Amino acid sequence: MLEAIAQCTLDDDAFREDATTNSLQDYIAARTGHESALLVMSGTMGNQIAIRTHLAQPPYAVLCDHRAHIISSEAGGVSAWTGATVVPVTPKNGDYLTLDDIERSAVISDNIHHCPTKLISLENTLHGIVMPLDEAQRIVDWAHSNGILVHLDGARLWEAVVYASGRYSLRDYASTFDSISVCFSKGLGAPIGSMLVGSSEFIKRARWFRQSIGGGIRQAGVISSAARVAVDEVFGRDPYGEEGKMSGSHRRARHIASLWTQRGGQLLKPVQTNMIWLDLDASEVNPSYLREVGRQKGVRLSASRIVVHYQVSDETVSRLREVFDVVLQWPQQP
Repeated sequence: MLEAIAQCTLDDDAFREDATTNSLQDYIAARTGHESALLVMSGTMGNQIAIRTHLAQPPYAVLCDHRAHIISSEAGGVSAWTGATVVPVTPKNGDYLTLDDIERSAVISDNIHHCPTKLISLENTLHGIVMPLDEAQRIVDWAHSNGILVHLDGARLWEAVVYASGRYSLRDYASTFDSISVCFSKGLGAPIGSMLVGSSEFIKRARWFRQSIGGGIRQAGVISSAARVAVDEVFGRDPYGEEGKMSGSHRRARHIASLWTQRGGQLLKPVQTNMIWLDLDASEVNPSYLREVGRQKGVRLSASRIVVHYQVSDETVSRLREVFDVVLQWPQQP
């Protein structure tokens, strides 16, 4: 990535002059099966611009999972930028939204007492769990038949594709939606940047909103050059992400989960991608104690969630195993 940054073009992306950035936008649009793409600073910026671009005339409501990033971690941006009503929906299966969940919550009538649903925002993955492609397609087909658009927060879509490797490609997932945002940091490990993808007309309008919130970039090549390396080397050039480094982080996550469960620890969720959710209550482990032992062993832990990326080393995993030994009292004392 550093080599790519050193060799990138340094022209003005606000005027669409930067060859490195233009190339990346065309590349991601093609790989996702969309017409056009726009570089943005973050997944949050991508989501907020997408939602603002889709919503043209109130009244309107946005449906999303009650745990979705757009409602839990984007500082109330949907309400601030659009004035939309945000309707959080709890998935009945506890993992991901289904069409049945959406149908129970969507407003498609012209009853003036209710706010009509104009946009559904899904997230894949969410808390490390993959939304199956066939369920996403069912939701999108139903939404379109009722005049509703669907955006995907695909910050970790790369992880979902690697999980489904050999069955569904990045294009299979991404082309299902009216728009998607994908992140180059997080699992891919680029220093900064995300991409918003959609139709040419959608991206033309989105570029206007990006400028309005200060998202115009001058020497964008330093961002897009590193992002291109992240996509090609960590996710991989293969449509299914089979030859990239990301698949190794999934194997490492499953190994870490097994270290926890072998010592008697319980998990909150199955490990599908690069996230391990520790059930600290069931495992009778105090979160503060876990963090303190981690600090002593040189591993910074937050609480119940452990996120693995491709640069996590064997030494780190070894230290984490020592943390588990202590907090789970392994081996058990007589």
